[in-house]
Amino acid sequence: MSAASPGAFGPRREPFSVTVVSRSELSRCAPWLSTFTDQRKDYRYYEILNDTLQSDFEHRYFVIVDNHGRVRAIQPFFLVDQDILEGLGPERIYWISLIRRFYPRFLKLRALMVGCSAGEAHLAATDTLPVDIVAETLSNGIVAQAKSLKAQLIVLKEFPSRYRKALHCFVQRGFARAPSMPMTKLDIGYDSFDAYMTKALKSSTRRKLRKKLAATADISDISMSVTDDATSFVDEIYPLYLQVFERSKMQFEKLTKDFFCQVGQRMSDKVRFFAWRRGNVLVAFSLCMVQGDSLYAEYVGFDYAVALDLHLYHYVVRDMISWGISNGYRWFRSSGLNYDPKLHMRHRLDPLDLYVRHTSGLANAIFSLALPWIVPARYDATLRLFPDYQELW
Repeated sequence: MSAASPGAFGPRREPFSVTVVSRSELSRCAPWLSTFTDQRKDYRYYEILNDTLQSDFEHRYFVIVDNHGRVRAIQPFFLVDQDILEGLGPERIYWISLIRRFYPRFLKLRALMVGCSAGEAHLAATDTLPVDIVAETLSNGIVAQAKSLKAQLIVLKEFPSRYRKALHCFVQRGFARAPSMPMTKLDIGYDSFDAYMTKALKSSTRRKLRKKLAATADISDISMSVTDDATSFVDEIYPLYLQVFERSKMQFEKLTKDFFCQVGQRMSDKVRFFAWRRGNVLVAFSLCMVQGDSLYAEYVGFDYAVALDLHLYHYVVRDMISWGISNGYRWFRSSGLNYDPKLHMRHRLDPLDLYVRHTSGLANAIFSLALPWIVPARYDATLRLFPDYQELW
């Protein structure tokens, strides 16, 4: 597929074409090794997902080539069977569930998703190919690409809101934009966790938080450690991760044990594993990543035999924030869901957008109208309490 024609009011742009390659073919694409190097989830992270999540996703890559045959940028995408009503909950899709007794794949479509199969997405811009050109090139023929890959749905998955201007070309080509479940961010530019509580939290919130932290205050055998490689205790981590995953009402990617090994082994410069033990028993862990002045909490695991009684969620959050402050980080960022404690701790929303299009023109006309009403973000009551909720839309 070729880039869009030059605009009527702008200079003529260099033409580009796009091809699709697999993981094994990336070795011939030198620019891949510099893709997303300014992000915590750089090209290595995408390779790890490709290598460890093969049973659920078909990872592929759009290669943008100039008219001299040079590879200029590489944009990851993946193919997956997607339930378009996933996350709404059984109470909202009761009638759909009745239909699915007879037609199991009703409203379940093969989707081409541009982005990351485990995390937010970014456009693969380079020093010589800005984000607007990457977006325009991809948008011009992505419907044809999706049809060739037998995908009925195209999704730009979880792009930060700062890309809205660059991705407007997709809206012009029939894509509808709607919010995904947002990330959150918390200003931790304080001298200590106590200083943060005193200056940032309401007095009622401080009292409740201190009460929850008091549940572990007298337990002297809980200790925290931080490492960049959890391979030696991955057999302890993984069951705790599964406990959290299986309790979640919304599920997308299910990480593998091999993922937790490889992400530390291959990305030790950007990965931090926090582990909490009670005596010799692991009771909680968190996989974090670092980027600039931010500490990102990506995945957590808890032993729910003790986690609720000991209020371990607040315990581990306090420890991560304290570690972040002591190591010079300004922001504590968190993945989506579990918004209630984040609301009270004064997190702000960090919006992520979905851009969605059906490959059928008629179906897309209906789907575009329905999309804002079937995204889970619309029905999360806690999200509406955040003062910046309207920024999602």
